[in-house]
Amino acid sequence: MSKPINEMTSWAASAQPSRSPEEVREAEAWEATRQQTALATQLMRDRDEDLAAANRGVGRQIDTSQWELFVACEPADAMQQQFEKVAPEFLALHDIGTQSSRRMLAGLAAAMQTPVHQLHIRRQGLGMSLAKLEFVELRIAGSNVPLRLYTTEVDADTLQRRRLAHTLLAFSRLGVVMVGDLPPHALASALMPLSEAIKKGPWPNRELLMLPLAGASTLAGQASRIAGASPVHVRTTPLVTRPAEAWSYLKSSWNRLREQLADEAIMVPEILDPHPPAAPATPPALLGGAAEAARTPLPMQPMPMPRAVREAPAVDPALATYLRRCGEFKGVVSCCIFELATQRTLGHVGGRPGPAALASHGASLMASMAEAAQALNLVGDAAPDAAITYASHHELLRAVPGRPGLALHAVLDKGQSNLTLVRLQLQRLDLLLEEGSLG
Repeated sequence: MSKPINEMTSWAASAQPSRSPEEVREAEAWEATRQQTALATQLMRDRDEDLAAANRGVGRQIDTSQWELFVACEPADAMQQQFEKVAPEFLALHDIGTQSSRRMLAGLAAAMQTPVHQLHIRRQGLGMSLAKLEFVELRIAGSNVPLRLYTTEVDADTLQRRRLAHTLLAFSRLGVVMVGDLPPHALASALMPLSEAIKKGPWPNRELLMLPLAGASTLAGQASRIAGASPVHVRTTPLVTRPAEAWSYLKSSWNRLREQLADEAIMVPEILDPHPPAAPATPPALLGGAAEAARTPLPMQPMPMPRAVREAPAVDPALATYLRRCGEFKGVVSCCIFELATQRTLGHVGGRPGPAALASHGASLMASMAEAAQALNLVGDAAPDAAITYASHHELLRAVPGRPGLALHAVLDKGQSNLTLVRLQLQRLDLLLEEGSLG
């Protein structure tokens, strides 16, 4: 027959060995440590959220050019939530009837000698990629906060690609739309989704810049109707024929918008050119005097005696020597050094093709190489270096060492030149230029 419960309890208590006062104190101390586990669970703040808030960017950086964002909803909804929470300053570059935005990003990245960044949106818990966005971080003045320029050419399914493009434009501080060569009826149809997205909202963006790559007059007439009754201001530029013109309009529009926002106590950074400008030939001290002289009428002076015309000094003597030595290589037909961002020629030796053609096609080819490297995940620290052989010519395209944003484009006669030897000679010149031994 079983004993009553109270008797069993008394028996269990009596069966316990007697403990000394020291053992009792140790047991009480141990119980105190066990009680700590009864505290409510506290969630530590995510370090990635702290970094995102500090950097004013979206996503977590996992590599030099790779970012990740894990989401539990659709990519477009997740990006909208991120923009509303973090409120980053950024620009968006959109294509209508063209595929120029990615090439422009690649050209800017090549000029700044930085990679095109990729933001991968992945499904939480699975890691499956839902979308991939690309952007570059622009050079800015007076701020440690990066300023991104996104392309709305997103890798995703059709629905999410369109929604992400509109989300990027809607939450950007400045939306830049590049419009290709479209007939009037096709242009109206192509602009309709953008107009509907603005009316549907949410659309915090208040500035749209339209860059016509063709048919500027047709676009100007239809662009005014895009915003409808919304407060979005749509401005159309003159015809854009070169990447340098597109960059100039983008930069000037942003800086003009920056001045307007400053009056409202909203501070945004100033955009700088992709590379530092070349030093002026005139000493800075003289520039101030010239500006002052422009404001103050000069007294009449007797005409000076005529002097022999002297050639203006080169802005960069070492670069001029570098180019001249390149032109002396056996078989060089034409060679030039140019700016990747603006395609401005800094120097040329030889005959045809001329400097403008070398700069234009060289910048386009360099952008294509950067875009291909990004797509194939071959991006590294070194700038692209290409040697192309045709039926009767060689073509060399490479970055100028120690001169960010500058490139060398050369055409050689295949029958008279040794491509391997020329490349070795260029490597020796590169070392001299970097050491400052050319002048």
